[in-house]
Amino acid sequence: MSFPQRSCPPGGTVTVRIARLGHRGDGIAETPDGPVFVPLALPGEEVEIEREGDRGRLLRVVVPSAERVEPECRHVGACGGCAFQHWSAAPYRAWKRGLVVDALARAGIAAPVGELVPGHGEGRRRVTFHARGTGGAAKAGRDLLTVGFAGRRSHAIVPIDACPILAPALKGALPAAWAVAGVLAPLAKPLDLQVTATETGLDMDVRGSGPLRPDRVAALAEIAEQHRLARLTRHGELILQREPPVVTMGRAKVVLPAGSFLQATLEGERVLAELVIAAVGAAGRVADLFSGVGTFALRLAERARVTAVEGNEAAIEALVRATRGMSGLKPVTGEARDLFRRPLLPMELKAFGAVVFDPPRQGAEAQARQLATSKVPLVVGVSCDPVTFARDAALLIEGGYRLEEVTPVDQFLYSAHVEMVGVFRR
Repeated sequence: MSFPQRSCPPGGTVTVRIARLGHRGDGIAETPDGPVFVPLALPGEEVEIEREGDRGRLLRVVVPSAERVEPECRHVGACGGCAFQHWSAAPYRAWKRGLVVDALARAGIAAPVGELVPGHGEGRRRVTFHARGTGGAAKAGRDLLTVGFAGRRSHAIVPIDACPILAPALKGALPAAWAVAGVLAPLAKPLDLQVTATETGLDMDVRGSGPLRPDRVAALAEIAEQHRLARLTRHGELILQREPPVVTMGRAKVVLPAGSFLQATLEGERVLAELVIAAVGAAGRVADLFSGVGTFALRLAERARVTAVEGNEAAIEALVRATRGMSGLKPVTGEARDLFRRPLLPMELKAFGAVVFDPPRQGAEAQARQLATSKVPLVVGVSCDPVTFARDAALLIEGGYRLEEVTPVDQFLYSAHVEMVGVFRR
């Protein structure tokens, strides 16, 4: 049903029609006063909103979309984590694939984009809780604490009792976070409690606490024992380790450095690795750039000699250590190097039959420029940001590469984030 859009002054309440979704997943209403972005609204819906600048706070869905479904989590709307639990699967998947298609088109790149591959699996194995407190929790109880996730576009912390997108292996993470935050209350500023599920138990790194008195260190060690954490660290500094936190990558067992990067889901890691390995094919020597702790390098080493390069020295040390004494792996060498400031140069790249790069969200512009002038026959780009991927792809294409295919992967279910793997050949 169509109807005219009315003026929507800031601070006013008005009913608008959602025309489309923005790239962050917000519904966009076109009004005479300009576009208004409305989280949790779907295309075609008539919604009542309260306008705050160019943002609209959803008050009520007047005419719902036929694609609207009931969210599985009761915290939707308050918690800022999930953007699409209210949207049915088929249009959600088409929209997320469209993020990749649109980013490439804006960069002037024509390349086949495959269907979105599911990568959520059992759920996320990494989570960061936030905690805030104002008083002596040990005396007054944990009611003076709030532990949960950040609110939608807010610094407020939304307390949660469960999260349906977390993997079963993170069971116990929230009670442990409450207990650790309780020891550290009162808090001068919010704590971040990063928890990773490993094969030997939960690995927690606490950030934002400031220096700790010896009595608090002792209390935290006791909490770690009570909740059977594999390891508890503060800004990477060891408080207690019951077991080395281990994950398996290919045939190798990796002991994770504290607070290190890991793909968000086990299934997402598996899907991305399979795509990379298939693309690399029979290349005998491979460079894995921005290698982390070896997501791709340790699997590629089952068939090729691998040079892994990563800016985080602890990650490279963990990767190389995991290969020691391992049978069935070809030689793996590692180098700690800041590829944003010191990318591998064409002379350094000439020995490789394939290069894999998987940079952070900001992309790999400096490295892509060097690859573009190299003679490497095959480059496999992995990215979690369509815009920076398209920028780097354009550099490679300008240098003579052909983007053969792009496969989007939905590792971050219900979010506007999408992973992708692109294959470039000379």
